Amino acid sequence: MDHHDVQSPLEGAENHGIRGLKDIAFGSIAGMVSKVFEHPFDLCKVRLQAQVLDEVSRFNGPIDCLHQTWKYEGIRGLYRGLPFPVVGAMFENASLFLVYNQLQSLIRKTSGVTDLNLYQKAIAAGGGGMVASFFLTPLELIKCKMQVQMMAAEAARLASSPTAGTALRTPIDPRSLEGPVGIFRNVLRETGFRGLWLGHTGTLLREGGGAIAWFTTKEFVANRLAMHRATSMGKDPSEVTVKDLRMWESAVAGACAGVAYNIALFPADSVKSAMQTEEEMRPLRLKAGEPLPPKSTFFGTFKALYKARGLRGLYAGCGVTVARSMPSSAMIFVIYDTLDRHFG
Repeated sequence: MDHHDVQSPLEGAENHGIRGLKDIAFGSIAGMVSKVFEHPFDLCKVRLQAQVLDEVSRFNGPIDCLHQTWKYEGIRGLYRGLPFPVVGAMFENASLFLVYNQLQSLIRKTSGVTDLNLYQKAIAAGGGGMVASFFLTPLELIKCKMQVQMMAAEAARLASSPTAGTALRTPIDPRSLEGPVGIFRNVLRETGFRGLWLGHTGTLLREGGGAIAWFTTKEFVANRLAMHRATSMGKDPSEVTVKDLRMWESAVAGACAGVAYNIALFPADSVKSAMQTEEEMRPLRLKAGEPLPPKSTFFGTFKALYKARGLRGLYAGCGVTVARSMPSSAMIFVIYDTLDRHFG
């Protein structure tokens, strides 16, 4: 929603610094609340993406993944790695809304146009998504590694003792696994500071393109609902703005935005997850004197995923992701819009 388009003259003259702080606060709160709700489904998505290149799949689909995780790991397993996604959601939504609104102000100032069209808003949205990607990649790297730890540990145990049974048959004590700080240190020690941005190309494409789809879909649907409201009330369309929408209408627009965001560039996210979990899921076992293989690249991993499972591999976990994105995205916009309406 273009909050500056519908602000009063006093709000329009508000100091940009204060406006920016409000965008950060509102976006952070909305992101944290939604992430707690959606985390089990995100864990399911990452595990399904991580197994695409395996010869034998551990899970038959999202329902089986959730069921096995609950059965063998319990509620703690479903929320494994939660702190980092919560922090990531804070940075993601705060930077998204902040940069999105600030870039809109810049476009207005340079173009002399008050009401921006969808194309101009898409430029602002893409900028917001690209900025957010730089914060997200290191956080998602650690999150993804934590989310597949149980799978990787079980696979390693089975490799050393083939008679141990099938994957996840005997649960491993989570306390024996490294926490986020340990994983962070390992990444720095083995690959340096730059290694924290492994898979960044995928995050950049997902966030940049996804943000365009997310914000423009929200704008489009919200404006159509506002026009419908005006028509039903017998008013001129200019008399009813998106700020006049009811909570459920804001939720509908947000839900549509969530679907658009995830469908837009989901394969980029699949490649990113595969790259970030490769060390855990497919560890190198080199023979003496055997040279190290070349490092995985975004396009190389893309080709490998497509060769292994085709389009189904590139969209592994997409169904559960779209399903959880509807209530999650609706939640984000309802919370943000409500806070902005009362305190913006």
